[in-house]
Amino acid sequence: MPVGYRKQTYLLTFVQLNEPIKSNLYYFTFISDLFHTSLFSSVFSFPFPNRISLSFFLSLMSSTAEEDAMSSPLLGTSATSSPPPDTSATSSPPRVSVPDATSIYASVADEAARVVSEISGLPESRGPLRRLCGDLIRRVRLLSPLLDEIRDGAGDGFPDLVDCLDSVHDALVCARDVLRSVNDGSKIHQAYRREAILSEFTRVNDQMEKVLSAFPYNELPMSEEVREQVELVHLQFRRAIGKIDSPDILLIHDLAVVWVQNDKQTDPTILKRISEKLQLKSLDDMKKESVALHELVISSGGDPDDRLEEMSSLLRKLKDFVVTENPVAEASTTSKSGSVKHRSPVIPDEFRCPISLELMQDPVIVSTGQTYERSCIQKWLDAGHKTCPKTQQNLTHTALTPNFILKSLISQWCESNGIEPPKPKPPSRDKKPGKHTSSSDCDWTGINSIMTRLENGTQEEQRSAAGELRLLAKRNANNRVCIAEAGAIPLLVKLLSSPDLRTQEHTVTALLNLSIYENNKAIIVESGAIPKIVQVLKTGSMEARENAAATLFSLSVVDHNKVAIGEAGAIPPLIDLLCQGSPRGKKDAATAIFNLCIFQGNKIRAVKAGIVTHLMGFLGDPTGGMIDEALAILAILASNQDGKIAVSQAEPVPYLVEVMKTGSPRNKENSAAILWSVCAGDMGLAQAMKEMGATEVLKELAENGSDRAKRKAGSLLELIQQLDVQIGEDEGSIVT
Repeated sequence: MPVGYRKQTYLLTFVQLNEPIKSNLYYFTFISDLFHTSLFSSVFSFPFPNRISLSFFLSLMSSTAEEDAMSSPLLGTSATSSPPPDTSATSSPPRVSVPDATSIYASVADEAARVVSEISGLPESRGPLRRLCGDLIRRVRLLSPLLDEIRDGAGDGFPDLVDCLDSVHDALVCARDVLRSVNDGSKIHQAYRREAILSEFTRVNDQMEKVLSAFPYNELPMSEEVREQVELVHLQFRRAIGKIDSPDILLIHDLAVVWVQNDKQTDPTILKRISEKLQLKSLDDMKKESVALHELVISSGGDPDDRLEEMSSLLRKLKDFVVTENPVAEASTTSKSGSVKHRSPVIPDEFRCPISLELMQDPVIVSTGQTYERSCIQKWLDAGHKTCPKTQQNLTHTALTPNFILKSLISQWCESNGIEPPKPKPPSRDKKPGKHTSSSDCDWTGINSIMTRLENGTQEEQRSAAGELRLLAKRNANNRVCIAEAGAIPLLVKLLSSPDLRTQEHTVTALLNLSIYENNKAIIVESGAIPKIVQVLKTGSMEARENAAATLFSLSVVDHNKVAIGEAGAIPPLIDLLCQGSPRGKKDAATAIFNLCIFQGNKIRAVKAGIVTHLMGFLGDPTGGMIDEALAILAILASNQDGKIAVSQAEPVPYLVEVMKTGSPRNKENSAAILWSVCAGDMGLAQAMKEMGATEVLKELAENGSDRAKRKAGSLLELIQQLDVQIGEDEGSIVT
């Protein structure tokens, strides 16, 4: 309810139309005329001298008979010269009575209590902000006894209490709105934009603390128990001011890993952790989350967030994970939605593949800008065609770019129409004659045949068997389980030492695909694979080295494996691959190094292996395509003392300032974080940063950057200010 409208409602309680009054009839006429003026409708905005307050009307209604006899300046009449109007006349005002001040307080307190009741009745918050929501609801609920005391008459004799209650009501409404937005909003969006939402809670805490500071609860005649309870709530809000809730580092890391892996299979352990922390555990949860993301898109005019692609990708992976973990729930949901499916909604043309005319599951963009289903356009290209099927234009290249936005829209459309998104089809190029293809049930006869060749065959047969297992393990989760149960992992680990490079390549890639299934990770490690994978990383073919790096990354998501991989000597060969590998190999190596360096001991190993010099080289080569990875690794290394020293000695300031001027938002954020780490303890580097023109770009970043970037930029600006003060003091002492 708008403030002005609410205050008009309070004023109306002064004039209840039920019984006659005597001397106060003039005041009814006064108020009645006031209601019919345009001035009253603008929240008591009078031409003299300031806004009339509610306390004025309280004093007005309790005025003495002598004051009643005085002239009203607004009406231009006098009670002594003009008799009261005849109340029996048809044109006379209705009969009225004036309640006492207590009913006014009770009315305002009732409205505030209603909001408290609404907040108390909110369902328990789920997701990453449940603790903050729980704390706020608990504190607000403790204000109920205070409002009950006021409704029972504790506000008598305090004419300014109405305005105080009004402020409390406004603060409670803000708290309710924030809590509702969290309860009804996207949990994934809250995880990605946690700091922005935290600022809303900070604003609510500040507002509640201010209104309680102005509230005269210590002066009101209420029980000691209630007063102490209000004092406790006030103290809790005061302590919450400026207090930053600790970020969930593991959740942030898991979200980053999911995004870095992009379309690769994501480790189920990571997805399980994210699912539990965001409380997205069932298909119903996924459906609600999809609707919440869809509402986010609509409410923001179609451009809700620069990380929509990441959020949509995560939702898709979480849904696949939930379906895999609980197929019974999927079947139940499918059967329940059968009544919806029979309606067969019309598929929008833009969601159909121009080749198959079917709903696209994996839309990709070709060089002409047209979008097709990946499997369909791949068949077209594999057949030797060099043109766009729809436009017949020549294709300048055959690269296929995923259309994530369209994929997200298709998924949302499917959810809203109660139909299941189309299942992905295995790429046709993986189907080779004479070899096994994946199915929902394992072909145990075929797997046993492969196992026989893997264990007792010739070198050529072993190479072929490893290649077949590589393809089978790539196809689906069921195959990964069956292959492991057949006892293939120890045999594959043994083959890692094969002198045949092609066999090594098939074997390490098969282990990579098998490691996607969580239970297989332990079997791989217990079979002694880590030292042998590191050896392949050192001496294998380029493709084998790349897949060895990816395998180490997959295994390193288990914390104790990070230690074992580092102790096995993986860091130096990973750095070699980072410097010498193909573009894909460099990315795989960077991802593995980043994940391994979460463990402090591996940070030291990476620094001693000279990684900082190579990372600085990437920063100096804008065309190399490795700036993103270099900054991410430098940021995590700079959190360690040895890493901070190494980064400082590499003279990073020119590169980092340049990235802050020209880089992407994420790179600007990482650059600011690294600068803060190295400059906070080195005023020389801070001076160099200032001389290179960092001040202006830091101001822009502090105003327009991400929440983390704003904090780091603000800290760096304070550092520059301290530097200016110190220089001024030094110059003053020299003059003296």
